[in-house]
Amino acid sequence: MIHQMPAKPAYLRVKIGRKLMGLGAVPIKNSVYALPLDEGATAALTVLAEEIVQGGGDALVCETSFVKGLTDAEVRALFDKARDDDYEALAREAQAMLVSEAASRADVQRLHRRREEIAKVDFFSAHGRQSVDDLIADLDRLVNRHVDVTSAKMVPTFTRADLQNRVWVTRKHIHIDRIASAWLIRRFIDPSAKFKFVDGRSYKGRPRELRFDMANAEFTHEGNDCTFETLVRRAELRADAALRHIAEIIHDLDVDEGKFGRQEAAGFGVMMSGICSSTSDDNERLARGSVCLDQFYSFFSKN
Repeated sequence: MIHQMPAKPAYLRVKIGRKLMGLGAVPIKNSVYALPLDEGATAALTVLAEEIVQGGGDALVCETSFVKGLTDAEVRALFDKARDDDYEALAREAQAMLVSEAASRADVQRLHRRREEIAKVDFFSAHGRQSVDDLIADLDRLVNRHVDVTSAKMVPTFTRADLQNRVWVTRKHIHIDRIASAWLIRRFIDPSAKFKFVDGRSYKGRPRELRFDMANAEFTHEGNDCTFETLVRRAELRADAALRHIAEIIHDLDVDEGKFGRQEAAGFGVMMSGICSSTSDDNERLARGSVCLDQFYSFFSKN
């Protein structure tokens, strides 16, 4: 497609540029974009050309053979370079999740969707595709290999007084359920709580400590409930409607995505993953996550 955009409106240029990018078109020169020849590409560019003309510009779509300046192999390389750039950005995001172990099922599904979007316009199977597939496969194994956080012992009974001024222990590399649970503990259960983040596979409890979201902890997954739900129920906080809403979001992300169909879950999951990707310090993750949860709680308390 060869086109000329009008000076105004400025948004039309941006709009057309985004649509060309979505089609996988590559720029040959200024205002000259190419797609591999097939009926779908021709139809898509024709519709786009009509939109440009309706907006006051000029455009034409043509079938072209290059006889000087560019070979077919060089044009193909332009497509591969564009898709390799897309795959590289996706690979960096996936790698960061693997390193930080900060991926939820929602995060990985989002990467799957983005990978499929890129693959649709990867006309010549760019080399970067394989590394992305490998990284996403590793992430699939990570999120589906949920650490055993169940309890094999009798659930202890605590009064509210028993839960005060405690050291609360959980697995390091905290993510959605542990961030939310720690926020709940400090704000609604034990305002003086101190937190310790440990290797959950080898840690043995100490006096004055309570463990959560780890194997054989005092508070962890019970039945189909995530740890946040367990804490809300056993601390007798279910009368708080805002906490019930948040519990459903945490459940959808941590245990059974989609059970409650909370529309806020995807956005909350992205925020938590962004926090975890930007820092490996568990105290910092908790501090930043608590700010987000405070805002969610305020919203649900008023709506």
